[in-house]
This record gives sequence, structure tokens and C-alpha cells, in this order.
Amino acid sequence: MITTSRTAVAEFARFLRTETVGGIVLLVAAGIALILANTPLDEVYAAVRDFTIGPASLHLDLTLAQWATDGLLAVFFFVVGLELKRELVVGELSRPRDAVLPVAAAIGGIVVPAAVALAVGRGAPGMDQAWTIPVATDIAFALGVLALAGRSLPSSARIFLLGLAVVDDLGAIILIAVLFTGGLQLLALAAAAALCGLYALLQHRRVRSPLIYVPLALATWVAVHEAGVHATIAGVALALLTRVRRDDGEDESPAIRLEHRLQPFSAGFCVPVFAFLAAGVPIGVPVLAEMLSEPVSQAVIAGLLVGKVVGIFGASFLVVKLTPACRPRDLRWRDVLAVSMLGGVGFTVSLLMTELSLADAPGPLAETVKASVLIASAAAAILAAVVLVGRSRAHRRRRGRATYGSGHASA
Repeated sequence: MITTSRTAVAEFARFLRTETVGGIVLLVAAGIALILANTPLDEVYAAVRDFTIGPASLHLDLTLAQWATDGLLAVFFFVVGLELKRELVVGELSRPRDAVLPVAAAIGGIVVPAAVALAVGRGAPGMDQAWTIPVATDIAFALGVLALAGRSLPSSARIFLLGLAVVDDLGAIILIAVLFTGGLQLLALAAAAALCGLYALLQHRRVRSPLIYVPLALATWVAVHEAGVHATIAGVALALLTRVRRDDGEDESPAIRLEHRLQPFSAGFCVPVFAFLAAGVPIGVPVLAEMLSEPVSQAVIAGLLVGKVVGIFGASFLVVKLTPACRPRDLRWRDVLAVSMLGGVGFTVSLLMTELSLADAPGPLAETVKASVLIASAAAAILAAVVLVGRSRAHRRRRGRATYGSGHASA
């Protein structure tokens, strides 16, 4: 009976680990939030979102929405950090020649959307920080769309998207650390640094007990939160200090083991709960009219739908033409264009950037911009899916002709 239960749990975790399922769960959570926020249940939804819980003595009397933003997304960024560390040390980004293309694409996907947003929303109230909103790509959602609509694309398409999305999120993490840090509390910051040092030492000494690491991670999160740094940075810092290379006799390294265990929790609970508590914005005719006339919303939409495609594809094209960087032989330029369109799926991190950059904005600006993020991300996903389906058909036809040609030659 116990064995059967454990097997069922393992299978469910494996199910949540698949990219298509992660994207669908995220989409369903956001959809439920939108339905609740646009029906007579909107007051119930708002009461749940704004419910405050936590000890005030530690400045942790936060609303559920704030707990999701500061706490649950720390787990998400821990998993992202583990993936980044793995890619840099032993993965596709560990070889400079292979890393140049996705890194350049990610840089283009950060700089150009920001520039487009600043150009479109120039001088508008809130644009001094809102230009950060369209720089991010939602890894889970983008990979989910690719897995669903681009099944016949070569595996190099996934590697390219994963590499650029990981570096893209690293850029978002840096922006969060630099732009959205309040007045620093040096004592708490020193405590956070000391706790991170202790974590690194325990990793070096090959300590494995979760009874040590879980309290240490929680203490680090509290110290970072108290220091005035956005608490998600605690997840990134600990992830980058986690050992990636496995020792002799180990089945897998700590980074791989933690990523394997936490990814289902992140994809199946942390990110969907954040999406549920962040995506519930009214979307009616007045909001849509306001969105279309609001310069910040226009800037975000232009950044995600235009800036991302131009930045990712343009940087990829230039780096291949002007440097020794190479494009995978089985990845055509049209495939790169299709994947570049997925960069406009900002969703999770763009919603986070909206909350951080427009937290003190007057009136309903933050809610209006959230609506623009949701609509632009959905439009990017749909457009990319249409192009990916076409590219998948082209690859299937090409493989069919190759198989027929080789069989005919053998005959």
C-alpha cells in the first residue's frame, strides 16, 4: 500500500515536471483569477488576495499576494538559479561557442524591448521603472507552448529557447536586485551574507541533511527580506552556491537532486498560486479602453510583441553573421523566428515586474498594465503557436522526404 502511494506521488511529480503541464496549470490558475475578478465574486477574490498573515515583529505581516510574490517566487527563482548554474557549469552554456547564440539572443531580448518601451512611453508617469516590465520571458509558459505546438521541431530549438530564457531571467534578477531594493539594513544584509557563506561551506563539506538546509534557507530568506533586498534574491543566491558536479559514488549532484524535487512544487504550486493572486484584474470595455490609451500599457505591449521578436531574432542574426558563433545546422532561421516570438510571453516575471515597478503608482495604473501584460503574453503565445505548428509541419515533410529518398535509394 505504501509502495503504491509513493509510486503515485512520484508519477504525479513527473507529470508536473513536463513543460506542457506546467504551462497549462499556470494558464488555468490565471484564468480562474480573471473569472473571479470579473464576476460578482470579485470582492471575495480581493479579500483573499489582501488577507494579511504573519508576525508583525519580523515585518512579515504580509498579504497573501505579497507572500506569493516574496515567498513562493523565491522557490521559483531558486529552481531557475539551479538551472542557470547547471547550464553554466556542465550544460549548453558551459561551452563558449555554443553559449554565444542564446546569450546574445537574451541580451537582445532585454535591451530592445526596454528601448522600445521607453520610446513608446517616453515621459509617461511610471515609465522610469516600468520599462523593465517587457524584458522578461516566462520559462514555464514559453517551453509549454513550444512543447505543445512545436513537437516536430529539432531539439536544438528547445535548447536555444531554454538558454535564452535562463539568461533572460538572470537579467531580470539583476534588475530586481539593482532597481527594487529599498533602504538597505546593513546588519540584516551582513546576516544574509553570513548565512549564504554557511550554506556554501556546508555544500563544500558535502552535508546533505534537509534538517539543516531548510531552516538555513528560511533564515536566509528572512534576513534578505529584512535587509530591504527583494526576497526572491535569496533563492537565486542559494541556488548559485549549490554544488553542480557530482562526486564519485553519487547518483546525482545536489543541484540536480534539488531541481528534480522542487521543480514540480514550483510549477504545480508556487507559480500557479502567484499567477492566481496576481492575474486577477478587471478586463472589461473600460479597462481595455484605458489600456489602449495609457502610454505605459502601450509601451509594455509594444515591448513584448515587437521588441522581443526584433531583439531576439535580430541579435541572433547579427551574432551569427558577425562572429564565429554558429547556428545549429538543423535549426532554420524561420525556426529561430518562431522561437523568438515566444520571448513575448512575459507573464509570471512581467507581472512581478509590474507589481514592483508600479507599486506606488496612482490610480488603477498597475491593474491596467497587468491587463496589458496578460493580453500581450496571450497574443504572443497564440501567434508563436501558429507559426510553430507551421514549422513543425515543414520539418515533418522534410523528414518524410528524406526517409522516402533513403528508402528509394536502398531499393
